[in-house]
Amino acid sequence: MARKTGSHSEITGPRIQDAALKLFARHGYAAVSMRQIAAEVGVQAGALYNYVPHKQALLFELMRGHMVALLDAADAALEPAARPDAALEGFVRFHIGYHLGRVDLVFISYMELRALEPENFSVIEALRGRYEDRLEAILSDGKDVFDVKDTKLATLALIAMLTGVTNWFRESGRLSPEGVADSYVEMARRMVRSKEVLKPR
Repeated sequence: MARKTGSHSEITGPRIQDAALKLFARHGYAAVSMRQIAAEVGVQAGALYNYVPHKQALLFELMRGHMVALLDAADAALEPAARPDAALEGFVRFHIGYHLGRVDLVFISYMELRALEPENFSVIEALRGRYEDRLEAILSDGKDVFDVKDTKLATLALIAMLTGVTNWFRESGRLSPEGVADSYVEMARRMVRSKEVLKPR
């Protein structure tokens, strides 16, 4: 089927991804059809296949794009810190600030992992591992500051706690993003028993 008049790949492609993201987050991947995505974009259902081969490819590209952008942003924002405690704080503030602006992407990236085909799952899992390695390196490098017996377990627990902010945070709530970050920095330090924070005053 020919493309809709006035449709261009650089315009319609992103619009398809935006529509898929919105519908997957609202209804769940399994409940959304290509026909629904086409209707959201405003094109014929058959026209979608000029841009994407199937629904699984859409989900995978959304997740992969999210992880690649996250890693790129982390590379740009997280400079080496002189003190492990400062590095931990930097990671916490970056993670919260980045994810609060991408709630739908965060939601499907966690909730729809089970919907990925094995090959696609392996790619996303590897990208997530690269991001988790950043935090684990901070904890490992800070062995003289942090009291952590299992850095991998602590890494997963911290990331789960930080990412959970997207489930409850509301712009109209009593806490600003900065206030949330301040509180989570303190909680993260206490989770790893940061000696710079817990020493007697």
